[in-house]
Amino acid sequence: MPPRRLTVVISRQLPAGVEARLTDLFDAELRACDSAMTRAELIAAVERADVLVTTITDRIDAGILARAGPRLKLIAQFGAGVDNLDVATARQRGILVTHTPGTTVDDTADMTLALILAVTRRIPEGLAAMQAGAWHGWSPTAFLGGRIAGRRLGILGMGRIGTAVARRARAFGMAVHYHNRTPAPEQVTGPLGAVWHDSLDHMISRVDVISVNCPHTPATFHLMNARRIALMKPGAVIVNTSRGEVIDENALVRALEAGAIAGAGLDVFEHGTPLNPRLRSLPNVVLLPHMGSATREGRREMGEKVLLNIKTFADGHRPPDLVVPFRG
Repeated sequence: MPPRRLTVVISRQLPAGVEARLTDLFDAELRACDSAMTRAELIAAVERADVLVTTITDRIDAGILARAGPRLKLIAQFGAGVDNLDVATARQRGILVTHTPGTTVDDTADMTLALILAVTRRIPEGLAAMQAGAWHGWSPTAFLGGRIAGRRLGILGMGRIGTAVARRARAFGMAVHYHNRTPAPEQVTGPLGAVWHDSLDHMISRVDVISVNCPHTPATFHLMNARRIALMKPGAVIVNTSRGEVIDENALVRALEAGAIAGAGLDVFEHGTPLNPRLRSLPNVVLLPHMGSATREGRREMGEKVLLNIKTFADGHRPPDLVVPFRG
């Protein structure tokens, strides 16, 4: 008798090619609609699955994991970040957790630069004027923005994405500064001329653009709080393509409304949907619907890693992209 095929429950619609491969290899239960599972649906999934494929919209906490059936041995995240998963509790229960590192680096870095340019050059305002038929010809004083060449970029989190942002910013003529708990390797930062700041406060007060590229962990929650936002230069802007929880959103809104900083570009939000209406009303803010990693190529690479992790596990081996629980 052939071995039983693993039951793989997929919590969200994935690209068609990924779903087809999952169906070929496993007893895959596909999601019929493009919406996140409810808590009740997630509980039902962990009760019956051998493998659960999750996305960042699935909050898998200790309460849900307590309902997991004895067959659940792997949670395969379709994405690089895992702050939606209680990894430590999963490990305690003997459940492995994998993710898809490296698949979002270039796409997210591209979007970071796009947001920097959109905010500093007022691109959405120009687009809105054109679409409304409100443009009546060139003017020497219309839509004046700021030049990014020669400006200082402060990267909060010089990991893979932060480094990719630095390379792009350097090509635009920006001076690169960054804050990590420890300096990045010289072979990475040397060619970029990147300056390490052991004090985040010091970096914030000196740069013209802040790019948030660190993950959301207990240590980075509200890392950009009201006090630190107040340290920003009056003409500075901040962009976030990482996780919304790293910025105190209410404090940011107050600073923007008061004109204390020049603008913001946000692809992620502290509270998700519905979006803070005060953010939507601000003319100096560019808002995107968490599309920093949304490329066909990136999604395909995510799917390939998910498949490899599950298949390696099914073959009795250690999946290549295991997540280590955060320890502070």
